[in-house]
Amino acid sequence: MSGIMAMLLGRVVSGGGAVTIIETFTASGSWTCPTGVTQVDYLVVAGGGGGAPNGSSTRSGGGGGAGGFRTGTGLSVTAGTTYTVTVGAAGAGQNANTTTAGGSGGNSVFSTITSAGGGGGGSATNTGVAGGSGGGGAGGSGAFGAGGAGNTPSTTPSQGSNGGSGSDAGGDGKGGGGGGASAVGSAAAGDNGGNGGAGTASSISGSSVTYAGGGGGGSSDGTAGSAGGTGGAGGGGNGGDRRSGTVPTAGTTNRGGGGGGSGGASQNSAAGGSGIVIISYQTPADRVLSFTASSQWTCPTGVTSVDYLVVAGGGGGSNGGGGAGGFRTGTGFSVTAGTTYTVTVGGGGTAGDSGNNGGKGNNSVFSTITSTGGGLGNGYVSAGNAGDGGSGGGGHGRIGGIPGSGGTGNSPSTSPSQGSNGGNGANPNIAGGGGGGASAVGTNANTGPNSNSGNGGAGTASSISGSSVTYAGGGGGGLLDGSGTAGSGGSGGGGNGAKGTATGANGAANTGGGGGGSGGYPTTTTSGAGGSGIVIIKLNS
Repeated sequence: MSGIMAMLLGRVVSGGGAVTIIETFTASGSWTCPTGVTQVDYLVVAGGGGGAPNGSSTRSGGGGGAGGFRTGTGLSVTAGTTYTVTVGAAGAGQNANTTTAGGSGGNSVFSTITSAGGGGGGSATNTGVAGGSGGGGAGGSGAFGAGGAGNTPSTTPSQGSNGGSGSDAGGDGKGGGGGGASAVGSAAAGDNGGNGGAGTASSISGSSVTYAGGGGGGSSDGTAGSAGGTGGAGGGGNGGDRRSGTVPTAGTTNRGGGGGGSGGASQNSAAGGSGIVIISYQTPADRVLSFTASSQWTCPTGVTSVDYLVVAGGGGGSNGGGGAGGFRTGTGFSVTAGTTYTVTVGGGGTAGDSGNNGGKGNNSVFSTITSTGGGLGNGYVSAGNAGDGGSGGGGHGRIGGIPGSGGTGNSPSTSPSQGSNGGNGANPNIAGGGGGGASAVGTNANTGPNSNSGNGGAGTASSISGSSVTYAGGGGGGLLDGSGTAGSGGSGGGGNGAKGTATGANGAANTGGGGGGSGGYPTTTTSGAGGSGIVIIKLNS
């Protein structure tokens, strides 16, 4: 699973010893179906449409239509398949006094389920835009537009409703309300803009939340008591009003609400709200959760402890190999039901080159358990010594001068140790030391005209995922020339070092392996980046 924010929640279902996992995607990402899961329940809400601008001082923009709302149970999924999850963006608002319709929201998608973005509100005297729910029509002096069509394209059950019509009553325009998931947008009436259509409530997240309300239409009426339309329940934004100076408001983020239409000559219209995707499924109570990107997890009722594996990102290679990310594992770690834990998966350190240092890996964190990023590999131009970290980076070699020493592993210190020291570089063939691994030091490079570079230290195997996988191998050192060989990456995702003008290999993704070094001189050659980390927890009840 990946994504900027994907929240996992759960509860134990009485009687069956199963856990219901709820995953909430507030930004686009991906989801890999776990073993044993054959179906999911879902909620897919698209981005809401933007409200429309007024077009002129006597005209008002329609409210944006809500994003399409689709929900269901028992959608078939296939274990081991990775599904792309798209969360629709908000439709844009527009600048004042323009005749451009509000922007349509972006579609949200999970598997075969697509919810259409909400239609933008109509501007000047134009019709609202069709979409998941349609945008409200514009109101003008002597003319007005109809509301846009909802449920476009058509789905069963319907994903949304039509927008309301604008009005030219009294000579000043009032915009119609955008359609909502469960109700049409109101037509403008009297001195007021139309209200946005109501959204629909869902309890898939564990509590009742209303989504996909339409945006209110604007009012350019100068009469006392005039008002823009109210946004529909479910995140719809309110319409603006010229007389009072009330400005339109945006749809609520991750609710798919439509944005409010403009009612005044100087008012910009408001954007819609972004969409959301939520899936729910049942797994056995001893479920293993693998995090390959930073996320959040809420401890289910009935779960009191977890086993864990926390591996940090590996260091980037230079001439010396990058150190592996810190490796920490344990059992029976206490957790509290209902508490949300932030899970941080460390990225790999950036690749250096044979002369210039790579980047240190980034930490991985679960609760109070922090594994430290792997130390950077050392380059002959940067000089000095390799970086400390979960495992230390490999030192650089030189043609003349003092080669670099390997970095210190298990820094900061943990018990048991999270990693090992890196190896030293050697003269004269720019032979880099190997990066340290979780279970073994990186080896030192040999001195002499036919020197070999150091190998990356070996990683450590874990079976927490259900099969034995080795993580946190160090990167191999790079080499300039001679009959010797560049260092091999350590088992557990360490990248191989390179000789001459070749490029060092990257550490493997989600293993915390260090990047391989390179040996180019005097023209530097590219080294390998560190591999990203991983966090795995197994629920105990």
